[in-house]
Amino acid sequence: GGNGNGNGLQRFSFLPFGRAYKEGPDKEQWSGEVAAVPRRYGPPWMKPAPLTDSVDKLRAGEHVGSWSRALKGKMSRDQEENRAKYIGCYLDSNKQRALRGTAFFDYRKMTIFRCQDNCAERGYQYAGLEFGAECYCGHRIQTVNTSDTECSMECKGEKTSTCGGPNRLSVYRLELARGSSARRYGSALFRGCFKRPDNVSLALHATTVLLNMSVDRCVDHCTEKEYTLAVLGGGTCRCGFPTMHFTLHEPEDEHLCAYKCAGEEYEQCGNAEYYVVYQTQVQDNRCLDRRFLPVRAKHLVALASFPGAGNTWGRHLMELTTGYYTGSYYFDGSLYNKGFKGERDHWKSGRLLCIKTHESGKKEIESFDAAILLIRNPYKALMAEFNRKYGGHIGFASEAHWKGREWPEFVRNYAPWWASHTLDWLRYGRRVLVVHYEDLKHDLFNQLKKMVAALGLAVSDDRLLCVESQKDGNFKRSGLRKLEYDPYTAEMRKVIGVLVKTVDVALKLRNLTGVPEDYAPR
Repeated sequence: GGNGNGNGLQRFSFLPFGRAYKEGPDKEQWSGEVAAVPRRYGPPWMKPAPLTDSVDKLRAGEHVGSWSRALKGKMSRDQEENRAKYIGCYLDSNKQRALRGTAFFDYRKMTIFRCQDNCAERGYQYAGLEFGAECYCGHRIQTVNTSDTECSMECKGEKTSTCGGPNRLSVYRLELARGSSARRYGSALFRGCFKRPDNVSLALHATTVLLNMSVDRCVDHCTEKEYTLAVLGGGTCRCGFPTMHFTLHEPEDEHLCAYKCAGEEYEQCGNAEYYVVYQTQVQDNRCLDRRFLPVRAKHLVALASFPGAGNTWGRHLMELTTGYYTGSYYFDGSLYNKGFKGERDHWKSGRLLCIKTHESGKKEIESFDAAILLIRNPYKALMAEFNRKYGGHIGFASEAHWKGREWPEFVRNYAPWWASHTLDWLRYGRRVLVVHYEDLKHDLFNQLKKMVAALGLAVSDDRLLCVESQKDGNFKRSGLRKLEYDPYTAEMRKVIGVLVKTVDVALKLRNLTGVPEDYAPR
């Protein structure tokens, strides 16, 4: 990162703040400069495309991708572009379940995709449907298969498809997105294989020996005790939190943990020297507190990015890291409902850590005193913004949009903007700290430390480790719906390649790190 003028910014140096800020009336009643500036709802290109189908409210217990309702017609067994593959009809009963993970029922609207999406969201490898309305998830099938003719019941939410039968399960193997780094075991997230810490009793507070040790047993034990980490070491289950005594920053080769669990031969439980670590669903409370700034900010700081470059994720990380709300140049009610309480504050209220903006151009940029400029690979940013435009913040555009005229037109209009956005901020921004999305993703701990230091704030290492464990928030798209083909034509790649080189040169002329290597044309 660095200064737009080439001086290598290390710190913005305008926090702590100026005069004390006192809680006043609601923002609608504020007077002076703040009230005089009209609320921005975003330029026309930020508005999401209208959905062709109405979106009903979900019933309690339903889990469904935001755009799955738009799917129409027959969903065959080889549907969804091979993202899930039908593998057969299997025996199932209350005494002997074929899939032993999460179960989910919907006796009115069950569909094949709804079941697949529910299981994929939780990281399971298999999804099975039974009795037209029941969905089961699991990591392996534990009964034998039978004739496909025995799985013949219609799906309750899709009469043209079959969803198992009485005590019969239609099973699909889920083809999750290639390159997905998140690996789950049911509700637990696999963090890796790690060497035993030097002072294990200080690093991991709770220790117990479990008979018939398995991943489920240890995860359930640590979840019950309200710890975020379940650590398996042979027959010993340890529980704790990420700390500087056990950071999870140095994973070992997984073969060092390849020792079978006593209670489950298909699982790995590590040994006395190398631990298998899972993250439970228990929330780490060390970084969840958030509030408005206690004193009014003397300067306005932008969190600037091209659309699709991870601005919402950046806000989530900054709020967790500092404990202060961020704001927006626009207003998005859906983000307010997801916990971004600064969304309803005016962007010049002085109560907010930084302000989300996608604006470019001299006038808009010069209204800020400093900026954190988040840059992302244009190929990924364009696809992310296209998904947002047609599917919402965590939804997906449909295949019809990708293969229709919308996608080429979108690339033609937006790709040049990706470059001009960065060039404008480098040219007109007063104090600009450049952060590459990819660096933030791969080195979260140190990148966040740099961003917070630039704001003049101090944050504990334990809080940063907490942020690492909560980093995704509710803003990550599940793997099942990602495209399995490259939507960029050779002509598109040629144009984007020139834009990438332009931005790379502009960064290097300011003594900044150029764009990461994976920005190069594919």
